[in-house]
Amino acid sequence: MTKKVNITTASGADVSAINDAVSQRIKLYRSQKKLSLDELSRRSGVSKGMLVDIEACRANPSIALLCKIAAAMNVSVADVVNVASEPTVHLIDRDEIPVLWQGEKGGSAKLLAGTSGPDMLELWQWVMHPGEAFVSSGHPAETCELLFVNQGQLTLRVDGRDYLIKEGGSAVARTDMPHAYMNETRDALEFTMTVYEKSR
Repeated sequence: MTKKVNITTASGADVSAINDAVSQRIKLYRSQKKLSLDELSRRSGVSKGMLVDIEACRANPSIALLCKIAAAMNVSVADVVNVASEPTVHLIDRDEIPVLWQGEKGGSAKLLAGTSGPDMLELWQWVMHPGEAFVSSGHPAETCELLFVNQGQLTLRVDGRDYLIKEGGSAVARTDMPHAYMNETRDALEFTMTVYEKSR
Protein backbone atom coordinates (compact mmCIF):
# COMPACT_ATOMS: atom_id res chain seq x y z
CA MET A 1 0.00 0.00 0.00
CA THR A 2 1.31 3.46 -0.89
CA LYS A 3 1.81 5.91 1.96
CA LYS A 4 0.29 9.28 1.11
CA VAL A 5 2.63 11.76 2.72
CA ASN A 6 1.35 14.58 0.55
CA ILE A 7 -1.54 14.76 -1.89
CA THR A 8 -0.78 15.63 -5.47
CA THR A 9 -3.23 16.35 -8.23
CA ALA A 10 -3.95 14.74 -11.58
CA SER A 11 -3.17 17.96 -13.44
CA GLY A 12 0.47 18.35 -14.34
CA ALA A 13 2.84 15.44 -14.37
CA ASP A 14 1.43 12.02 -13.46
CA VAL A 15 1.82 11.15 -9.76
CA SER A 16 3.39 7.74 -10.43
CA ALA A 17 5.83 9.31 -12.90
CA ILE A 18 6.83 11.92 -10.28
CA ASN A 19 7.28 9.24 -7.61
CA ASP A 20 9.35 7.12 -9.99
CA ALA A 21 11.56 10.09 -10.93
CA VAL A 22 12.02 10.99 -7.26
CA SER A 23 12.88 7.39 -6.37
CA GLN A 24 15.41 6.99 -9.18
CA ARG A 25 17.03 10.39 -8.66
CA ILE A 26 17.47 9.97 -4.91
CA LYS A 27 19.06 6.56 -5.42
CA LEU A 28 21.31 7.98 -8.15
CA TYR A 29 22.49 11.00 -6.14
CA ARG A 30 22.89 8.92 -2.98
CA SER A 31 25.06 6.47 -4.92
CA GLN A 32 27.12 9.23 -6.59
CA LYS A 33 27.75 10.90 -3.25
CA LYS A 34 28.42 7.56 -1.53
CA LEU A 35 25.78 8.20 1.13
CA SER A 36 24.25 5.34 3.07
CA LEU A 37 20.58 5.52 4.02
CA ASP A 38 21.67 6.04 7.61
CA GLU A 39 23.91 8.98 6.68
CA LEU A 40 21.25 10.58 4.45
CA SER A 41 18.75 10.16 7.27
CA ARG A 42 21.14 11.82 9.72
CA ARG A 43 21.89 14.74 7.39
CA SER A 44 18.29 15.34 6.28
CA GLY A 45 16.39 14.61 9.48
CA VAL A 46 14.13 12.25 7.49
CA SER A 47 13.69 8.78 9.00
CA LYS A 48 15.49 5.87 7.38
CA GLY A 49 12.15 4.06 7.01
CA MET A 50 10.69 6.97 5.07
CA LEU A 51 13.77 7.11 2.82
CA VAL A 52 13.44 3.38 2.13
CA ASP A 53 9.75 3.86 1.23
CA ILE A 54 10.54 6.82 -1.04
CA GLU A 55 13.28 4.92 -2.87
CA ALA A 56 10.94 1.93 -3.27
CA CYS A 57 8.15 4.18 -4.67
CA ARG A 58 5.90 3.34 -1.71
CA ALA A 59 5.66 6.96 -0.49
CA ASN A 60 4.61 10.25 -2.04
CA PRO A 61 6.92 12.75 -0.28
CA SER A 62 5.82 16.25 0.67
CA ILE A 63 7.56 19.42 -0.48
CA ALA A 64 9.12 19.74 2.98
CA LEU A 65 10.61 16.23 2.82
CA LEU A 66 11.93 16.79 -0.71
CA CYS A 67 13.58 20.04 0.40
CA LYS A 68 15.29 18.31 3.33
CA ILE A 69 16.50 15.36 1.25
CA ALA A 70 17.72 17.53 -1.63
CA ALA A 71 19.56 19.92 0.70
CA ALA A 72 21.22 17.00 2.50
CA MET A 73 22.58 15.74 -0.84
CA ASN A 74 23.55 19.26 -1.99
CA VAL A 75 21.22 19.15 -5.00
CA SER A 76 18.01 21.04 -5.82
CA VAL A 77 14.41 19.86 -5.55
CA ALA A 78 14.23 20.41 -9.31
CA ASP A 79 17.08 17.90 -9.71
CA VAL A 80 15.13 15.36 -7.68
CA VAL A 81 11.81 15.73 -9.53
CA ASN A 82 13.58 15.92 -12.89
CA VAL A 83 12.66 19.43 -14.07
CA ALA A 84 16.12 20.93 -13.57
CA SER A 85 17.61 22.87 -16.44
CA GLU A 86 20.24 21.24 -18.58
CA PRO A 87 22.96 22.89 -20.71
CA THR A 88 21.69 25.70 -22.96
CA VAL A 89 17.88 25.21 -22.90
CA HIS A 90 15.68 22.56 -21.32
CA LEU A 91 12.05 22.82 -22.42
CA ILE A 92 9.38 21.45 -20.09
CA ASP A 93 5.94 20.67 -21.51
CA ARG A 94 2.83 21.54 -19.52
CA ASP A 95 2.06 17.89 -18.79
CA GLU A 96 5.59 17.34 -17.44
CA ILE A 97 5.33 20.04 -14.75
CA PRO A 98 5.00 18.35 -11.35
CA VAL A 99 2.34 19.35 -8.84
CA LEU A 100 4.01 18.92 -5.46
CA TRP A 101 1.23 20.14 -3.17
CA GLN A 102 -2.55 20.16 -3.30
CA GLY A 103 -4.70 21.97 -0.79
CA GLU A 104 -7.82 20.57 0.81
CA LYS A 105 -10.01 22.72 -1.46
CA GLY A 106 -8.13 22.09 -4.72
CA GLY A 107 -5.28 24.58 -4.51
CA SER A 108 -1.92 23.54 -5.93
CA ALA A 109 1.79 24.28 -6.02
CA LYS A 110 3.61 23.51 -9.27
CA LEU A 111 7.38 23.47 -9.64
CA LEU A 112 7.54 25.12 -13.08
CA ALA A 113 11.32 24.94 -13.53
CA GLY A 114 14.54 24.91 -11.59
CA THR A 115 18.26 24.85 -11.95
CA SER A 116 20.54 22.05 -10.83
CA GLY A 117 22.12 22.29 -7.41
CA PRO A 118 24.01 22.96 -5.28
CA ASP A 119 23.22 26.69 -5.76
CA MET A 120 19.72 26.58 -7.12
CA LEU A 121 16.84 28.65 -8.38
CA GLU A 122 13.25 27.39 -8.56
CA LEU A 123 10.16 28.90 -10.16
CA TRP A 124 6.82 27.96 -8.57
CA GLN A 125 3.17 28.70 -9.34
CA TRP A 126 0.75 28.57 -6.41
CA VAL A 127 -3.04 28.59 -6.38
CA MET A 128 -4.83 28.75 -3.03
CA HIS A 129 -8.54 28.72 -2.41
CA PRO A 130 -10.09 30.54 0.58
CA GLY A 131 -8.89 29.08 3.86
CA GLU A 132 -5.97 27.11 2.41
CA ALA A 133 -2.47 27.39 3.86
CA PHE A 134 0.96 25.84 3.49
CA VAL A 135 3.38 25.79 6.43
CA SER A 136 7.15 25.24 6.23
CA SER A 137 9.61 24.76 9.07
CA GLY A 138 12.21 26.70 7.07
CA HIS A 139 14.84 26.13 4.38
CA PRO A 140 18.66 26.02 4.64
CA ALA A 141 20.50 29.14 5.80
CA GLU A 142 20.24 32.24 3.60
CA THR A 143 17.42 30.88 1.41
CA CYS A 144 15.53 33.77 -0.20
CA GLU A 145 12.16 33.87 -1.95
CA LEU A 146 10.71 36.40 -4.38
CA LEU A 147 6.92 36.46 -4.47
CA PHE A 148 4.48 38.17 -6.84
CA VAL A 149 0.71 38.05 -6.34
CA ASN A 150 -1.08 37.63 -9.66
CA GLN A 151 -4.58 37.51 -8.15
CA GLY A 152 -6.08 37.94 -4.69
CA GLN A 153 -4.16 38.62 -1.48
CA LEU A 154 -1.41 36.52 0.10
CA THR A 155 -0.76 36.44 3.81
CA LEU A 156 2.91 35.60 4.22
CA ARG A 157 3.93 34.59 7.72
CA VAL A 158 7.68 34.65 8.45
CA ASP A 159 9.02 33.85 11.90
CA GLY A 160 5.62 34.50 13.49
CA ARG A 161 4.93 37.86 11.81
CA ASP A 162 2.27 38.32 9.10
CA TYR A 163 2.72 40.39 5.94
CA LEU A 164 -0.08 41.10 3.47
CA ILE A 165 0.83 41.11 -0.22
CA LYS A 166 -1.99 42.48 -2.34
CA GLU A 167 -2.76 41.74 -5.99
CA GLY A 168 -0.02 43.18 -8.20
CA GLY A 169 2.35 43.48 -5.25
CA SER A 170 5.55 41.62 -4.55
CA ALA A 171 7.90 40.76 -1.70
CA VAL A 172 11.40 39.53 -0.96
CA ALA A 173 11.61 37.24 2.05
CA ARG A 174 14.23 35.22 3.89
CA THR A 175 12.75 31.80 4.39
CA ASP A 176 15.46 30.03 6.36
CA MET A 177 13.07 30.21 9.31
CA PRO A 178 9.49 29.00 9.88
CA HIS A 179 7.11 30.52 7.32
CA ALA A 180 3.69 30.00 5.77
CA TYR A 181 1.59 31.07 2.79
CA MET A 182 -2.10 31.61 3.54
CA ASN A 183 -5.25 32.69 1.78
CA GLU A 184 -7.32 34.33 4.51
CA THR A 185 -9.77 35.96 2.09
CA ARG A 186 -12.96 34.79 0.38
CA ASP A 187 -11.39 34.98 -3.08
CA ALA A 188 -8.98 32.76 -5.00
CA LEU A 189 -5.27 33.51 -4.65
CA GLU A 190 -2.62 32.99 -7.31
CA PHE A 191 1.03 33.83 -6.81
CA THR A 192 4.37 33.15 -8.44
CA MET A 193 7.42 32.40 -6.34
CA THR A 194 11.13 32.15 -7.08
CA VAL A 195 13.34 30.38 -4.53
CA TYR A 196 17.09 30.97 -4.30
CA GLU A 197 19.01 28.54 -2.14
CA LYS A 198 22.78 28.74 -1.68
CA SER A 199 24.88 25.63 -1.28
CA ARG A 200 26.04 24.85 2.22
